[in-house]
Amino acid sequence: MDLSGKSMLITGGTGSFGRAFVARILETQPNLRRLIILSRDELKQFEMAQVFSTEEHKCLRYFIGDVRDPSRLNRAFEGVDIVIHAAALKQVPAAEYNPFECIKTNVLGANNVIEAALDADVSRIVALSTDKAAAPINLYGATKLCSDKLFTAAMNIIGARDLKVSVVRYGNVMGSRGSVIPFFLARKETGSLPITDTAMTRFNISLREGVDMVLWALENAEGGEIFVPKIPSYRITDVAEAIGPDCEKPVVGIRPGEKIHEEMITASDSFNTVDLGQYFAILPSAGQYTSDEYAKLKGGQPVKPGYAYDSGSNPDFLSVGQLRDLIADYEAEGKSA
Repeated sequence: MDLSGKSMLITGGTGSFGRAFVARILETQPNLRRLIILSRDELKQFEMAQVFSTEEHKCLRYFIGDVRDPSRLNRAFEGVDIVIHAAALKQVPAAEYNPFECIKTNVLGANNVIEAALDADVSRIVALSTDKAAAPINLYGATKLCSDKLFTAAMNIIGARDLKVSVVRYGNVMGSRGSVIPFFLARKETGSLPITDTAMTRFNISLREGVDMVLWALENAEGGEIFVPKIPSYRITDVAEAIGPDCEKPVVGIRPGEKIHEEMITASDSFNTVDLGQYFAILPSAGQYTSDEYAKLKGGQPVKPGYAYDSGSNPDFLSVGQLRDLIADYEAEGKSA
């Protein structure tokens, strides 16, 4: 997708995804007019600017702001063509303890992004979601489900605007802040890697694959879809074995709001889900296309009624050896960054 002359803004742009996304855009889109990093932490912006400087990359802008602040978003969105919405409060225990703070960022913030985009005549929005939004059992997942519904329903109020809004939903990003792999790596020297539950599984996606998916959605969305990737799962016990084979592995129990297996497509979603090959598309129940119409348009196939996609029954699992290789690559990238 050629973004020459376009202006792009990424909310939460100093996070793990934002940094990887910015690196890709700067590498592949030399004629981008503007790339705006919007986040609320000036220290993270300062640190990111040491890697991606505005002197070297003339299109870059660092913009202090919070998605909770509608007036600041209106200012930031002036002249913007494309919005990637990555800002969120995502730590499950923190959300359980501070519920309305999570709601203000993840739900009200999402609505502010939509309103600002409508006012600024933005042409494309891709919002990042999470597997925890499918049949949520914790507040974080519930707020992201609300956010997903807001973005997909935004297609109902675009009027004559040339705006397409979509959502990408995927599982644990390997090495992202607060995830299990950096936690285990930090704990390895203690000789003990605490296991929440020996049956626990999670989906796995790399930052590179996450960036690929957002760019794919940007180019291929018709509007209103939630895109889900086909990605492997891993067992928490296998991650611990890959990182610390000689470590003790005490079972400490799951945290409040955690599932044993994560879901990305529920059986209830199946009636509106189309298999596109590399990805699934969950369509809004009252969208512009039926599953059959969308499948014909995109060359896909509606999934069977009752189909569900979760990390426990996923046919594709990473082995201990594969995990060890991926973790070694992750550590090498961290040292070279």
